[in-house]
Amino acid sequence: MENNIVKIKKIITKLLQIRYVEEEICSKYGVPGENQKMRCPVHLSIGQEGVAVAICSNLLKNELIFSNHRCHAHYLAKGGNLKKMIKEIYGKIGGCLDGRGGSMHLADHNAGVTMSLPIVASGIPIAAGSALADKINGNNRITTVFFGDGAVEEGVFYETMNFASLHSLPIIFVCEDNKYSIYTHVAERQPKRNLVELGKCHGILSYHLKTQDTFSLSKKCNEIISNCRKNSSPAFIVMDTYRYREHCGVNFDDHLRYRDKNEVQFWTDNDPVKLTCLVALEKKYITQSELDEATIIIKKEVEDAFEDAENAPLPVPSMARKFTYHE
Repeated sequence: MENNIVKIKKIITKLLQIRYVEEEICSKYGVPGENQKMRCPVHLSIGQEGVAVAICSNLLKNELIFSNHRCHAHYLAKGGNLKKMIKEIYGKIGGCLDGRGGSMHLADHNAGVTMSLPIVASGIPIAAGSALADKINGNNRITTVFFGDGAVEEGVFYETMNFASLHSLPIIFVCEDNKYSIYTHVAERQPKRNLVELGKCHGILSYHLKTQDTFSLSKKCNEIISNCRKNSSPAFIVMDTYRYREHCGVNFDDHLRYRDKNEVQFWTDNDPVKLTCLVALEKKYITQSELDEATIIIKKEVEDAFEDAENAPLPVPSMARKFTYHE
């Protein structure tokens, strides 16, 4: 039970960390004047934190993840270095890639965050290659790749699913179904069906997880991941989620009327961070004083990371060739 409590507190801590980091990005990103220092595009995970935390809370440190353009939550949930992440978004030396990649290219090999790629579905076949290498080399670990529902409309998704099934690769395909590809609802892009059928038609064990209670999600993900690890076989998980802010940027964009206000309200009422904290309090996993204390600590860590990033040096022109051309 003690280990369960430790895991529960880690889940809460990660949810809060991701939320506060991105809210701080929102508060600083587009402010005219002195604070307008983050110049790379940002795709926020506010509203989607539960998916990343539920998956990554069950992965081993040496197990690899591959992410996409909306990678902040995946990076932090897997244990990526917070200060390096913020420096990267500021384009500073000391960032994940010394400022060369920005928000959409986060990586931390020490934490198993292999890469984040903004081209839709591009990380899927690379992740399969990683899983194939592990299988050939006898590494007892799995690879996880995150992508949105828009990625299942790319041909490489089907080619990779077929390959993973054929070769029984130890890989978890995680589809974060937030219903939209930028401004277009899935109903306008695809025939009426449950996305989970796309995995089943390739002979892959497939699951549709709907709850926003991250504890329940984590428990189910643990079963799926353990099975994949034990049998060296692929799995496909469709996880219902929702982004609260615009596709790219820090603002709310519901004035564009591409999302029904009742739909937005439903998902706001089922906020994964608030819901999970409420469950933790109701089930006495944590006390209100412990939650308040954790919040204070996390907010201080986030503030320190941003202050560190603002004070870090910018790259110099001589660094332009680093990792770009063969010396």
